[in-house]
Amino acid sequence: MTSIPTDPKEFERLIGELRPRLHRYCARMTGSVVDGEDVVQDALIKALEARATAGAIENTEGWLFRIAHNAAVDFLRRRTRQAAQSQEIPEMIAATAKLEQDSDIATASLRTFMRLPAQQRSAVILKDVLGHSLEEICEVMGGSVASAKSALQRGRSRLRVLAHEPDEAAELKLAEGEHSRLVQYVESFNARDFDSVRLMLADDVRLDLVNRFRVEGRDKVGEYLHRYALAEQWRFEAGLVDGRLAMFVFDRHDHTQWPAYFVVLDFAKEIVVNIRDFLFARYALDGADLRLLSHHGVLEPLTR
Repeated sequence: MTSIPTDPKEFERLIGELRPRLHRYCARMTGSVVDGEDVVQDALIKALEARATAGAIENTEGWLFRIAHNAAVDFLRRRTRQAAQSQEIPEMIAATAKLEQDSDIATASLRTFMRLPAQQRSAVILKDVLGHSLEEICEVMGGSVASAKSALQRGRSRLRVLAHEPDEAAELKLAEGEHSRLVQYVESFNARDFDSVRLMLADDVRLDLVNRFRVEGRDKVGEYLHRYALAEQWRFEAGLVDGRLAMFVFDRHDHTQWPAYFVVLDFAKEIVVNIRDFLFARYALDGADLRLLSHHGVLEPLTR
């Protein structure tokens, strides 16, 4: 167990090390790598605010995971209210232990995880994705060891069945306006025509360079685009990440044909109003539903 570092830089280093694991949990609880990152960012802001008054904490990792879990719970409750649907939601999260993974569970898609009740989902993620012990799960969720074991076993059993069922997700398609806007944006990047890109930005466009900084305004985002103008290693493709408009970024020197990271884009009519660049958060590719827009306008699943 580790206590909260007194040195702010050491605390930030610890957060940086744990961030991919926090994201794995939050992405699977919310069903989206993008929503999961929102929850992680919210949790880390709360952790930084609470650090000064937290007192003595023996297990910093467990403390951070509890904050992340509570942030995920809040997210699920908001979404539940918006969708007028009920959810079972556990209350806490614990520290990590040795990882033991089942192949079906480890490779299950985020969409598959979301088909479990939230309590079963949380138990399976804690045990089979993040490696928590049964005792920790019992402590986190409350109740008896028997109830924790039951939730875990039921969740595992159901998830293994779901993992072998055909994917019944509806075929994803882009509307004509979405298609043309996204393709224009991506083609401008490939042509290094950043003057055209700037013309597509709203005056108050927001940029989140995930895990680094946030800025607002076309001038500030213009500085970000200038950095891309100086970098020649990237090529860009249009597509969807968890159903959201995105630009995939490929390293020209990497022959695996797997994206290095992605950029999520929000449009208001013809104008880009929000940019979320995952250059410094490449862990977000883990578990994401990636669809590449082919030259024929077809969205094709992107798999290794």
